Amino acid sequence: MKSLYKYSLVALAVVGLTACNQEQEAVAAPAAVELKTEAQKEAYSVGASIGTYMAGHIKEQEELGLAVDRDLIVTGFSEGLNSELKLTQEEMQTVLQSLDEKLNEKRQAQAAILAEKSLAESTAYLETNKAKEGVTTTESGLQYEVLTEGTGEKPVATDTVKVHYVGTLTDGTEFDSSVARGEPATFPLNRVIPGWTEGVQLMSVGSKFKFVIPANLAYGDRDTATIPANSTLVFEVELLDIEKADAAAEASAAHAH
Repeated sequence: MKSLYKYSLVALAVVGLTACNQEQEAVAAPAAVELKTEAQKEAYSVGASIGTYMAGHIKEQEELGLAVDRDLIVTGFSEGLNSELKLTQEEMQTVLQSLDEKLNEKRQAQAAILAEKSLAESTAYLETNKAKEGVTTTESGLQYEVLTEGTGEKPVATDTVKVHYVGTLTDGTEFDSSVARGEPATFPLNRVIPGWTEGVQLMSVGSKFKFVIPANLAYGDRDTATIPANSTLVFEVELLDIEKADAAAEASAAHAH
């Protein structure tokens, strides 16, 4: 499972310890926040960014089953700003490294559970779907259903295709859609996941197919930001146009001259 946050707690410690070295006098919090000047906005943005970042870490830590004392976080931040630390920098670094290791262990354990669950759900979905009327299963395991049959040319793997599509997980969660973006996608057919490369070659221009793509023809056991490991993917794809590979090469050569 991909970490929910870009930086580790160890990285945050570096930021915090740097701030600790800047001696500042303790001041009372203002009664009201004023964001009129650029300097005020800058100061507020620094604090808000740290707070938002930490809120994400706290949420993840709690979801992974590790207790968080929010009051002590606030106390530590305040005392760090005023150079009133109760632990040395070395002690804090050791503690934070240990915490980071615990979080990574929890993430990996959770990822393994989710991957196993996803694999079981995907297998069951594929078995149910292949029995539906109108669904064809290819030798590779790709499943497809013809929603609209076109009469145009069919692409080969080296062609560039122009398509509209909607991609969902088996539970209906949409993770990508050219339709939602309001603009068709154009790409070389041999530069996408194997399920797409195989499936779109079955389509004529003007066709609309529904593809059910097993994980081994998609992203396998990789966990992306929006697609869990071992996920079977469902796509509705409309083939709008084809740019033949030889035509594209000729156009490129002509442009070069």
